[in-house]
Amino acid sequence: MLDIHNLSKNFGALKVSQDISISVEAGQCHALIGPNGAGKTTLIHQISGVLRPDTGRIALDGHDISHLSVSARVQAGLSRTFQITSVLPSFSVLENTAIAAQAKSGTSMHFFKDASREKRLNETAQDTLARVGLADRAHVQAAELSHGELRLLEIAIALAAKPKFLLLDEPMAGLGRSESAALVTLLADLRRSLPMLLVEHDMDAIFQLADVVYVLVDGRIVAQGSPDEVRADPAARAAYLGDSIG
Repeated sequence: MLDIHNLSKNFGALKVSQDISISVEAGQCHALIGPNGAGKTTLIHQISGVLRPDTGRIALDGHDISHLSVSARVQAGLSRTFQITSVLPSFSVLENTAIAAQAKSGTSMHFFKDASREKRLNETAQDTLARVGLADRAHVQAAELSHGELRLLEIAIALAAKPKFLLLDEPMAGLGRSESAALVTLLADLRRSLPMLLVEHDMDAIFQLADVVYVLVDGRIVAQGSPDEVRADPAARAAYLGDSIG
């Protein structure tokens, strides 16, 4: 579903992505880990279209999206969440989700006006909120949500665009233990029908969810494999995991 081939990106003399190749098949969750400053979010920006790579190719469901804009990639089926939660705080949970559905469908195109009053968009938004466990919070203003609920809303916004593939940039950031466990359960359910690439520091979540783990250091993948293989890899331990991971 997602095929990244020999992706490279430099900022002057700084090499932030060095010949990165990742291939995620349908029904899979792949995870990207590494220390701060390794280039993880920069890579996600390249996949989502925020940044253009210097070299390499990105394909989604067999179609080259390397030169598409962010919005065109969304239309092609690529959705993402952000490291810092990005919602419209003065809008309700339902309105935030309906706006995302509206942007995908192209109906009326008045993105900040009465999206949740359009029946089809409203139904899509309600179904999506039910899927992430926020149905009973639909009419609450986003600003009133807890941090964990905001994370769920951001996933709902991504799902409302009816993606073929989901990019998740540190969805567990700032969550408590019980909130993280609930989100892992949700993502485990979603991955059955929606392939995803997960960037995360929560190693428990990574080892529960990922089929393949990539260890990124200084813009370069230094180890990859199943969670057990990466856990035992000396390069991965030296670069990121440490001796505390048994």
